[in-house]
Amino acid sequence: MDGLALTRGGRPVLHDIHWHVRPGERWLVIGASGAGKTQLLKAVAGDVWPDAALTATRRYLLDGQWHEQPVDVRDEIAWLGPERQDRYERYGWNHSALAVVGTGLHRTDIPLDTLSSAERGHCLSLLRLTGSARLARRQFLTLSYGERRLVLLARALAWRASVLLLDEVATGLDAVNRQRLYRVLESRRFKGSTWICSAHRDEDVPPGADHLLWLDAGRVRHAGKLTARRLKQALAASREKPAPPRTPVRRKKSTTARAVFTLRDADVWIDEKRVLAELNLTIRRGECWVIHGGNGAGKSTLLRTLYGDHAVASGGSILRAGVVIGVPLDDFRARTGLIAPHLQTDYPRYHTVQDTVVSGLHASLGLNFRATAAECRKALAALKSVGMEEFADRTLAEMSYGQVRRILFARAIVTRPRVLLLDEPFTGLSPGLRAQLLAWVEERIVAGVTVVMATHYRGEWPRHASHELVLRRGRILHEGTIRR
Repeated sequence: MDGLALTRGGRPVLHDIHWHVRPGERWLVIGASGAGKTQLLKAVAGDVWPDAALTATRRYLLDGQWHEQPVDVRDEIAWLGPERQDRYERYGWNHSALAVVGTGLHRTDIPLDTLSSAERGHCLSLLRLTGSARLARRQFLTLSYGERRLVLLARALAWRASVLLLDEVATGLDAVNRQRLYRVLESRRFKGSTWICSAHRDEDVPPGADHLLWLDAGRVRHAGKLTARRLKQALAASREKPAPPRTPVRRKKSTTARAVFTLRDADVWIDEKRVLAELNLTIRRGECWVIHGGNGAGKSTLLRTLYGDHAVASGGSILRAGVVIGVPLDDFRARTGLIAPHLQTDYPRYHTVQDTVVSGLHASLGLNFRATAAECRKALAALKSVGMEEFADRTLAEMSYGQVRRILFARAIVTRPRVLLLDEPFTGLSPGLRAQLLAWVEERIVAGVTVVMATHYRGEWPRHASHELVLRRGRILHEGTIRR
């Protein structure tokens, strides 16, 4: 790339990009949320078209020949990341995990042909390599977020691409599977191949990366060999400006310790598979629970069950504070803030940022009516608290993955919720913004809001967390006060 620029929705996203990637190089792409990392990878893949310019070039070398058009080389580029993963849920592509891996062999989005016996065996071996052979017969949309990522990694292996694009690929993976991912990238199957990986966290940097591209507001700050000093500089510079200071809040003490959620002998079944089994749990007002466990443990399912998206099977029960016969579940949801990966997938991309936040006041996906002036003021205040007020009139389609996550935070807080359900809430956020929003969560805990949060990272646990819940294959392995 030389002199490449990109405009989306009438606004410049990338500016004068000069970047040369040579065969066999492994590039790490660093930048703050909204710096242009995903858009740059899309430009590499040929999914977006750069601005017309007489001197700008985007060329690809394949079999000793240069190609000006991405269509000539698209089959040699595989993509793995949250946006691509979310397409399966958005379009309802619910095939078996084995069939999804098979689409890598045939380089299609969905299965078009029946796999031969040899192809099935090969796909199963790739699932085994990624530690997900047990998922082969499961329907893709019944898998956890992290399990889906492992299946798509196997699909990328089946693709046998010359270039692999990894957009925030480690997000949603537990520590064991992150290390498995890194081993796969260093395995003989990728020997000599080129990959480009975007990341926010130190622990999400693949150890095999040897080059660094540092993006700042759509411009290249550095492109060259990766050194520890340069990486530290890039991560530090990518921290967002701190949010405006807020008035300190004091913890509201509860004398009743009323139960907010009570689960008794709760089983949850999804597509004829028991995902949660025999759960007995009480979460009381003002408590902060951290849920952790490996990929597929049932963390997301539990949070969605608390919210009311999944029902408890006959023989078990779930009670929610304030929800009795005759009280709509929507009343409970209106005072409950939810942040979860499926919201990022399901939300209509043509909605404006402001309308997205206003929808939180109605616990809805989208708006079927014009927001009132009072609702707009509340939405703008919530957006200001996450540093996104200047984007109020833009559409979600114009936002980066990390920016959409910030918008979902604003949507969750616009109601001044009494309960927060947070499923991997900091996914796709740079270190500075992660710290800023974690501090906001801390303030809510001190104010007496009940918080239930699932995360794979110990560094994301709120300091004021009071309880932890460990899940393993849908069952409670440990529950109680935080083990220090």
